[in-house]
Amino acid sequence: MKQPTILSYVKDLPNLLSLAGLACTVLAIYFSIIGLYGAAMIGMVWAVGFDWADGLVARKLKGRTVTDGKFGGQLDVLIDIVSYGVTPAILLLSYGKFEPVFLIGAFIMVAAAAIRLSYFSTYGLAGGTKYTGLALDNNSLILVSVFLLNGVVSHDIFTIILYASGVTLAILNVSEIKTPKLSGNPRNVYLLVAYTLAITAIYGSQLI
Repeated sequence: MKQPTILSYVKDLPNLLSLAGLACTVLAIYFSIIGLYGAAMIGMVWAVGFDWADGLVARKLKGRTVTDGKFGGQLDVLIDIVSYGVTPAILLLSYGKFEPVFLIGAFIMVAAAAIRLSYFSTYGLAGGTKYTGLALDNNSLILVSVFLLNGVVSHDIFTIILYASGVTLAILNVSEIKTPKLSGNPRNVYLLVAYTLAITAIYGSQLI
């Protein structure tokens, strides 16, 4: 049987949604580096939206093969490490003006994300219904809310808050706590849509 080409998988709708989320992540990284943090927050929350969407579409789409699902799963994991590990780490580094002390927190965040995803790829959902450790998409959902404090408190205080938040989330990512799979509940999907639009409106108004 002839092996499909690499780019043939790009035509798969769930994979297109995954790549759309990656595009949002790249924008979030770019805006973080140049210090346009409101735009970065919008990119981060939309990346979560596309991440949830690819899974929903994949479960409902008919005619997908086992290989399609396996490829999509691998693509999703690789994008997750960038979206929920690398991006928050770059955000922390940028806000800390790339001072060496922030490298420690950035490493902890990326390492925890890598370990968390490796564990999930090995063991899957605990009992078939819950994650072991805080799911990585929560990192972005929480951080975009935490960032609302930027400008409300002093820069020095917020730097400490952001650093502590990132490291705390990393610890929770690799902890033994059990958390439900939020994206599998239709009600949570509607809540994410509302949250994404609200975050976009708040930070968008700051950019105008």
